[in-house]
Formats: sequence, structure tokens, C-alpha cells
Amino acid sequence: MKTPPTPDPALQGEGNYTAARRHRRSTEAFVKSGKVSDAADKAAPRDDKEAQVLQEAERVGKRKARK
Repeated sequence: MKTPPTPDPALQGEGNYTAARRHRRSTEAFVKSGKVSDAADKAAPRDDKEAQVLQEAERVGKRKARK
């Protein structure tokens, strides 16, 4: 009679629940820190040319996305 294999905690089926929990907690902490506006300002395009490059990249990415 064979014994069933011991479950591997790294293999969690339809997603890594541990990583999802860790990500959710860190995201909630970041939002509560009040640093979201500063991060958004730093991530904004620096000029019109950079904004155009980002818009083109978004357009290309969306073209490959499933609908």
C-alpha cells in the first residue's frame, strides 16, 4: 500500500495564497502610509514625449490582450 505524497506548501493549486496575502497586506500598508500621491507624482511622465511613448506602449499592450 502506497502512502500519499506529502503536500508541498509551495504548490498551492490555483494560485499562491501566501504570496497574495503578503501582497494585499503590503498594499494596504502603503495606502495607509499616505505616500500614494507622492508615488503617483514620481511615476507621471516628465514631458509630452515621454507621455506619448507610454501611451503607445499601452496601445501595443492592449492590442495583445484578450477581449
